[in-house]
Amino acid sequence: MCSHPTQTQTQTRHSGRPAGSRAAHVVAAHPEQGWDLLCDGTIVFDDSGALLPDGRVLAPHRLPADALATAA
Repeated sequence: MCSHPTQTQTQTRHSGRPAGSRAAHVVAAHPEQGWDLLCDGTIVFDDSGALLPDGRVLAPHRLPADALATAA
């Protein structure tokens, strides 16, 4: 595993990876299954959730229902 910083709450919204120049990179992509493995051992899911190498879980970052646009 790399020595990049472990996934944190400062992850970017779309990439699911921590912000910054030393952010971990994808070593195994599985878009058909909805997850990527980062070089630091973190598994990042398409819904923005993550499973950290130490077993902790980062919940998906979802918008509250009232913040979503509705069709007219």
